[in-house]
Amino acid sequence: MPTHVAIVGNGVAGITAARFLRKASSDVRLTVISAETEHFYSRTALMYIYMGHMTYEDTKPYEDWFWEKNRIALVYDYVETIDVEKKTLQLREGAPLAYDILILATGSKPRSIGMEGEDLEGVQGLYGIPDLEAMEDATDGIDRAVVAGGGLIGVELAEMLHTRHIPVTFLVRESNYYRNVLPPEEATIVTEAIRGHDIDLRLSTELDAIHGNGNGRVEGITTNNGERIDCQFLGITIGVTPNLAVTEGTPIKTNRGILVDERFRTNVPNVYAVGDCTEFVREGIGYRTIDQLWYTGRKEGQAVARIITGDTRGYAPGPFFNSAKFFNVEYQTYGTIAPDLPEDQETLCWQHPSKPKLIRINYERESERVVGFNLMGVRYRQDVCHRWLAEERTIREILPKLEEANFDREFDERYEAALRAQYRERFPDVVLQA
Repeated sequence: MPTHVAIVGNGVAGITAARFLRKASSDVRLTVISAETEHFYSRTALMYIYMGHMTYEDTKPYEDWFWEKNRIALVYDYVETIDVEKKTLQLREGAPLAYDILILATGSKPRSIGMEGEDLEGVQGLYGIPDLEAMEDATDGIDRAVVAGGGLIGVELAEMLHTRHIPVTFLVRESNYYRNVLPPEEATIVTEAIRGHDIDLRLSTELDAIHGNGNGRVEGITTNNGERIDCQFLGITIGVTPNLAVTEGTPIKTNRGILVDERFRTNVPNVYAVGDCTEFVREGIGYRTIDQLWYTGRKEGQAVARIITGDTRGYAPGPFFNSAKFFNVEYQTYGTIAPDLPEDQETLCWQHPSKPKLIRINYERESERVVGFNLMGVRYRQDVCHRWLAEERTIREILPKLEEANFDREFDERYEAALRAQYRERFPDVVLQA
């Protein structure tokens, strides 16, 4: 067991690694270095701080005394360089820090659009506390905002601004919101939810130019349709990219992310990487090459701690899962649901005639193995869906048991029978036990 593990980054991947390393060993020395905040906070809760539902203190899962009690040293500093030969970190303010094992968990940064005017005041992405603080200042007393980019952060930004009664124009290049990820029915539900909250949603529309006021601040944009929209805030939400700054000038190999194998090892001995900053070098082992989600960051942090403390097994991510909330519409997805149905798959898709509720199950045509679930406005249990996917259950096996997955409130209406009826109508000779 190494005597000192240094972790660069205090997001969910890095902090989970620290916690599970401490659980595995009472002797190992642990140091977490971060230049963003002194303590770990829930990045997914950023929007609720701006909306007034939470404070920064509310977003910290652990009390400040937790770290000292568990002998996890926190260093509030920036890592300038890594000397992999001497196994030391050069800090911006503090003295060099030696390590035995290094875990890089540097996360992501908002993707740049490479457009003139991107550096103007009031033009930004939203990833961490510094972005939130800048947004607080930039949106104080403004007349209109524009959000460019139709991902999950885009709709969060639109909702955040809407709660401050700031008119929002939302530019999405797809024909429906999130259509590059969601099937048509789900994309339409979310599009209607966004417009139902008085957001000026412009589909098939992209940002073409950013205009400044001559004093360093944004004052408007032009779309690819030639329309000028005046605004004093522009949110750029075209995705995130791995934060690789700490690896510059080092022999640590990178591509889009820090290259790691299925045990999170980089090409440099005793240097590991986890979370948003990583890119897996092997294909065909059951996970996405770059997987920038809170849920996977947590699993990777736990896995790297297990591996460093002697477990010989590699990382097994299990079935994919993500969840989001589009204004008042809750969304869950398990397994793989492609935006357009593959030729070798079938789908069962039930949709409520008047409410934003939907249940979709995709399965292989030949084997009938279920490959994924989409839920809109209906809640399913993660453990049940994961078990069915991991066990490669068929559509005939799970349809009679769908109620086991549902965890809506006790007296909420259930819709699983409607999905079974749809299957019976399609396959009348197949007997399913209700």
